[in-house]
Amino acid sequence: MSMMSEFKDFAMKGNVVDMAVGIVIGGAFGKIVSSFVADVLMPPIGLLLGNVNFSDLAVTLQAASEGGEAVLMKYGVFIQTVVDFVIIAFAIFMVVKAMNSMKKKEEEAPAAPPAPSKEETLLTEIRDALRSN
Repeated sequence: MSMMSEFKDFAMKGNVVDMAVGIVIGGAFGKIVSSFVADVLMPPIGLLLGNVNFSDLAVTLQAASEGGEAVLMKYGVFIQTVVDFVIIAFAIFMVVKAMNSMKKKEEEAPAAPPAPSKEETLLTEIRDALRSN
């Protein structure tokens, strides 16, 4: 088997395709959450804290000099990233919890009893015949 055909077999398996779709959707979801946090959630929080824009929060480690930029430790961006993470983690937790709940309900559903074997059926017929006599 050639390497190309092995790769094709690998790439076309359902798990790989499902994983690729999950990664693409996850990336898009991450952008949506980042926008939600940066554009919807953080402005009111900043307003409540006295017109603070979290993206601008930083500590100057070295002031700007001629031909050089200031060296900043941007802890506001870090705070915003942590909030993004918490929201994404909570959303994923809720999805996984819902999926586990559905799986649990499927597992709890009673299975249909197995059909009686030929021997059991024959014995039942014999018993019924003996009772009727």
